[in-house]
Amino acid sequence: MKLKWKWALLTMVFTIVTVLTGCEPLLVLDPKGPQAETQANDIMLSIFLMSGIVIVVLAILVFVLIKYRASKQSEDYEPPHIEGNPIVEAICVGVPILIVIFLSIVSVRSNYIVESTPQGYEDQEPLIIYASSSNWKWHFSYPEQDIETVNYLYIPANRAIEFKLYSHGPITSFWIPQLGGQKYAMSDMVTTLHLAADVEGEFMGRNANFSGSGFAENIFDVTSMSHADFEEWVEEVHETAPALTEDKFEELLEPGHLGRSTYTGTHLEFSPAPSHDHGSDEEDADHEHHDMEESEHENHEQTNADEESEHSHH
Repeated sequence: MKLKWKWALLTMVFTIVTVLTGCEPLLVLDPKGPQAETQANDIMLSIFLMSGIVIVVLAILVFVLIKYRASKQSEDYEPPHIEGNPIVEAICVGVPILIVIFLSIVSVRSNYIVESTPQGYEDQEPLIIYASSSNWKWHFSYPEQDIETVNYLYIPANRAIEFKLYSHGPITSFWIPQLGGQKYAMSDMVTTLHLAADVEGEFMGRNANFSGSGFAENIFDVTSMSHADFEEWVEEVHETAPALTEDKFEELLEPGHLGRSTYTGTHLEFSPAPSHDHGSDEEDADHEHHDMEESEHENHEQTNADEESEHSHH
């Protein structure tokens, strides 16, 4: 019987080792950009912290089970009444509170980092790309380059990328695991996502939010390349790709799966993104608010002047 259990255990260990040797590293733990690296560090920190807690709790459990296990006492034995220990109670309550405070500080700090321009890229102008989804495909519009692609994305390495996300249908989630976390794309507003690739290479991107029957194949390819190669690709597209017309874009929006395609021009010319930009810089919002106040003030002054002129005329 013992021999059977021994072979069963060895077989299980051998199977686990064999399977794990063929596994690729988790994409979220293989970052290729500053935003993804921040999030990967937070994940590992959480794993180590939680592992330490589990090990300590299990060690205490084993100690208690051994020390206070059933003993050969008489049947009428009654254990002595013990009052609560303030030190033990303080530890049981205080340690979890400290852990929550620590993780909260780490999470809030990281959130501010990933929601802003990637660290090390603050002094350069970001490349703006409008990433919009439809059932079940992704449309990438490059306003500066006057190019639009479907289901694939080319970006220059070592340059900040500012994605403007929205949807032509249900809510989706834009996610490139090796470059950063996911962010929702909605039909009535634009959300902003800041990413950057520190290296050249190919990455996987996908919709991380269930959005219907074609959700599983709602993926796209991401290629990070040198600035020279990116500019060469832009020139090649303008020389060879057809223009994106309104009729063609309406055809692309029809539900279904498509391969990769490339066009000159963008759909933003005849089908602009939603006007509500959630995630734009506070400074821009302040400027806009200030301009509105100035405009209202000027209109008010003009109205008063007109009223005074009309009164003088009478």
